[in-house]
Amino acid sequence: MERSVVTGKLCNSQLWSVVLISFVLCFVLLCFDYSALNGEGTGVTVLEDNNFADSISAQDSKSHDFSSVFNDSTSLLPNNSISIVGIVGNKTDKPMIKSSTEEGEEVKSDVDSCLGRYIFVHDVPSRFNEDLLRNCELLTPGSDKNMCPYLVSLGLGPQIENPEDVLLNNSWFLTNQFLLEVIFHNRMKNYKCLTNDSSLASAIFVPFYAGLDLGRYLWGFNISVRDSSAFGFVEWLTEKPEWKRMWGRDHFLVAGRISWDFRRQTDNESDWGSKLRFLPESRNMSMLSIEASAWNNDFAIPYPTCFHPSKDSEVFQWQDRMRRQKRPYLFSFAGAPRPEYQNSIRGNLIDQCLASKNHCRLLDCNYGATNCNNPVNVMRVFKRSVFCLQPAGDSYTRRSVFDSILAGCIPVFFHPGTAYAQYKWHLPKNYTKYSVYIPVKDVSDLTMNINETLLQIPESRVLALREEVIKLIPSIVYADPRSTLGTLEDAFDLAVKGILERIEKVRSMIRVGKDPNIGFAEGDDYKYTFSPYGSGI
Repeated sequence: MERSVVTGKLCNSQLWSVVLISFVLCFVLLCFDYSALNGEGTGVTVLEDNNFADSISAQDSKSHDFSSVFNDSTSLLPNNSISIVGIVGNKTDKPMIKSSTEEGEEVKSDVDSCLGRYIFVHDVPSRFNEDLLRNCELLTPGSDKNMCPYLVSLGLGPQIENPEDVLLNNSWFLTNQFLLEVIFHNRMKNYKCLTNDSSLASAIFVPFYAGLDLGRYLWGFNISVRDSSAFGFVEWLTEKPEWKRMWGRDHFLVAGRISWDFRRQTDNESDWGSKLRFLPESRNMSMLSIEASAWNNDFAIPYPTCFHPSKDSEVFQWQDRMRRQKRPYLFSFAGAPRPEYQNSIRGNLIDQCLASKNHCRLLDCNYGATNCNNPVNVMRVFKRSVFCLQPAGDSYTRRSVFDSILAGCIPVFFHPGTAYAQYKWHLPKNYTKYSVYIPVKDVSDLTMNINETLLQIPESRVLALREEVIKLIPSIVYADPRSTLGTLEDAFDLAVKGILERIEKVRSMIRVGKDPNIGFAEGDDYKYTFSPYGSGI
């Protein structure tokens, strides 16, 4: 009897021990689950979407207080963290990365390949872009040139049907040099990191066709008409919520005309262009165009050439052809004299070309002489030339620079404003790698004989220059917007990369409490001077 009582007590004691141990284990598991749910110790960074706490109107020319917390969701993350963001845009497949925990275990997780590259595109009123294309017959008033035929193929123009064995494949079009804004916009529509959530965007693209709009009023209209669209544009833009995030410093637009056309400095009726880029709101934005001004918020990107490849192989095939191309002419020049410009050296260059006889090929682009807008005529000359002379034209720059690169013809520059101070995202900083520089004063003073100077360049350097020029071809052409290149980066890709880096630098200044106004839109006339480029050759 006593034995059974003792046995019962022992069983009860064991039962309570099991219950107590189970309770302790459940409590430990519950604590572990709670910490996991809160993301503690997982190496995951959850980003907040905060706007500037203290801000004032963008129309105020005073410096803004950017020391408060701002939207950091578009910044690049540290290497030891993984971002959790929404999946936005047309890029759905994302690579996997491995993240190591403290115990050394490897955990696979999605990484957002578009982080730091998202772009939000404003849906601007149609009067600022699409209506201009619908009324294309009004784009060139007072001229016999009709822009409408050039708008086909998403702004590339009509496809060239008879290349006469000068061009290769079906990637050549009669592209108008002033349609960059249309081509760029159509390329942007297929950009893989587009987002409909502007809070994720690293940059805001505003597809205002400022060049086409202004081109209607440059001749014969007063300044009120020339400036009307500019005022309407900034009024609409600054009312959008995206503007207040950085007061426009993350916004950019693209223009198919030179930047100087938008920088009229006075209100004299006789002065050229509009004042778009001098409006206080516009000063906060960056503009990409075929030629930059002396102000730091203007950036040059290549003129559109007539070659718009749809796949990498078309570029490689053309490059190989240019490497094998025979070049019987030492140098060539495509253009016309500019007697109306007092400092133009074009007449001198034409005279020297004609005097060089078989060493030089002249393509006369005087009105009615030769159709220099037809790439068959231009490429026939450039691809058979070792050097291509590139003097300034109506402005510092000209599309012929990029036609010569496309032909594997070494460009010869006479002013730094024609390329060196312009296309810094697309051309090497070391200009001696791909070009020859002859200061314009040497030609003006008649102290430089072009033929003799070019003949003195060693053959080894000529070969190295040509190879570098041919390597540049992918970076100065705009791919067909209806397709996507594989591994190559074209002019659009490099422009997007450049503007994203520019905006990220502004954000970096804000993070450390610096005023982003400093250096953002200041003038820099020094970049167009000759002193940084020495005596040439």
